[in-house]
Amino acid sequence: MPTRQTSPQDFDAVLNLPFGRFGIRVAGDTVSEMVFLPQDTPEQAPCSPFAAAVAEQIRNWIASPQHALTLPLAARGTAFQRRVRDALLSIPPGEIRTYGEIARLLESAPRAVGQACGANPFPLAVPCHRVVAANGIGGFANARDGYLIAAKRWLLNNEMP
Repeated sequence: MPTRQTSPQDFDAVLNLPFGRFGIRVAGDTVSEMVFLPQDTPEQAPCSPFAAAVAEQIRNWIASPQHALTLPLAARGTAFQRRVRDALLSIPPGEIRTYGEIARLLESAPRAVGQACGANPFPLAVPCHRVVAANGIGGFANARDGYLIAAKRWLLNNEMP
């Protein structure tokens, strides 16, 4: 999940969600990337009907996370990253798995799973926030503190029954 410096013009929409700003990039009728952004990033209205539909689906998911996001996602990442994302998609809302559990499932290592989670270009749609460390919340989007960890905590709390 990239966190590089960006301007709102780099996105097809920048949403103000309860946990902070969230950028969406689309290419045609496909979501090409979703990015957590710093709180001071200006909002940007969706620039196309498709971006507006994606934004609406995300807002609906925030309100009712029991229903999975069903977005057309671009083919991105290595074969291993795609395997990790497939494993993440199997974690139901309100449940968590550890990096170690996913690693055992994929016959890999927890650190590799963590790196694949950190490279997830589709957070929310592919729920990497549902993966935690064996001894705590772990990292999020390659961060250990700040607004990204606050977003992970908010997302996990929002999904609890």
